[in-house]
Amino acid sequence: MPHPLNTPINKIFPKEERLHSKKLIQELFDKGSSFYLYPFKIIILRNAAYPATEHQVLISVSKRKFKLAVDRNLIKRRINEAYRLNKQLLYSNENIKEPLLIAYIYTGKESHPFQFIQSKLIKSTKRLIVEVMKLKP
Repeated sequence: MPHPLNTPINKIFPKEERLHSKKLIQELFDKGSSFYLYPFKIIILRNAAYPATEHQVLISVSKRKFKLAVDRNLIKRRINEAYRLNKQLLYSNENIKEPLLIAYIYTGKESHPFQFIQSKLIKSTKRLIVEVMKLKP
């Protein structure tokens, strides 16, 4: 059962929180606003039209920069884990009323350890909250 935005957060990353709809992904890339915070490019869009109760997240790693699928998957697993452990930063913010579509695109040229990725993801999440406040409702 999905949790509403105002309930306590379990540290899980269920399928309902993953962005997999091609229509929503296209809309996110077309209409979303973005910012860079090395090693991520973050794209966000308010998700008022789609009936979701939680934020939906897309994680992407460039095939051009990381030729081997093993390397891409390792980075994606690290980002997934960092998001899973720190998503309460998004859910605990009272100013975010409706669900968001979020894309974390890894733009780094080399693989980084988990601690580095986690610290950058926390910084980017804090900045994401500021950027959401700037978006028009």
